[in-house]
Amino acid sequence: MISIVLPAKNEAAALESLLPRLRAAQPNAEILVVDDGSTDTTPQVCTGHAVTVLRQPYSMGNGAAIKRGARAARGEILVFMDADGQHDPADVARLVAKLDEGFDMAVGARDWSGQAGVGRGIANSLYNWLASRMTGHKVADLTSGFRAVRADKFREFLHLLPNGFSSPTTITMAFFRSAYAVDYVPIRAAQRVGKSHIKPLRDGLRFLLIIFKIATLYSPLKLFVPASTLYFLLGLGNYLYTFITAHRLTNMSVLLFSASVIVFLIGLISEQITALIYKRVG
Repeated sequence: MISIVLPAKNEAAALESLLPRLRAAQPNAEILVVDDGSTDTTPQVCTGHAVTVLRQPYSMGNGAAIKRGARAARGEILVFMDADGQHDPADVARLVAKLDEGFDMAVGARDWSGQAGVGRGIANSLYNWLASRMTGHKVADLTSGFRAVRADKFREFLHLLPNGFSSPTTITMAFFRSAYAVDYVPIRAAQRVGKSHIKPLRDGLRFLLIIFKIATLYSPLKLFVPASTLYFLLGLGNYLYTFITAHRLTNMSVLLFSASVIVFLIGLISEQITALIYKRVG
């Protein structure tokens, strides 16, 4: 059984046309709309289309809506998609088909035309590059909210998911860390109906912070070793300069060498903690 979860906040206009198309494309699926404290007619629109509505008493965030939907869903396969009309219901079958091929998660990857503006496209390209470097795997669309995933594996990481807009980032990197197979399916994303709830600057910085936060859970040494190396090289450069010019070892060089060792040791400890966390999850 497939459960389709749509987090929604003031998306009545988009849901009016999306829900009939979604039901036509997936007549046997369980459809859950998680109303994240909407102030428009979102609940009434959903009631008119015979879907399950889970209402939040106030806005808790996109990630919180995803977590509630995942807990309530009864299907063995969960499909998450935006309620703003960007995602094509016909693509649900393509994502689910990837799971039949043996993948644990399939993500709808947008091309450049599917990005909401040049700034968002450049930012997402940067996030994809950083995440690919962190994980060692090709990340085609880190922030895509359109994905199909095996329910039991997704629920392993519910405690890691933030309540904001960065839950797709978190779950993608957690799946790679746990050696669950992830694949990407090219999709075309339409322009959303209505106004976006994402603030590019504020949420862009949050996405970057989440990448580094999850990187410490994924493979801390990939962060700490470069930082340690940088401190060491700065210390070495400072020492060579002061040795040549003043024939002495300065306090700054000692400080930089000490920082290099400390950062490296913190990375080793973090790596051990990460291994214990995922051993418990597995």
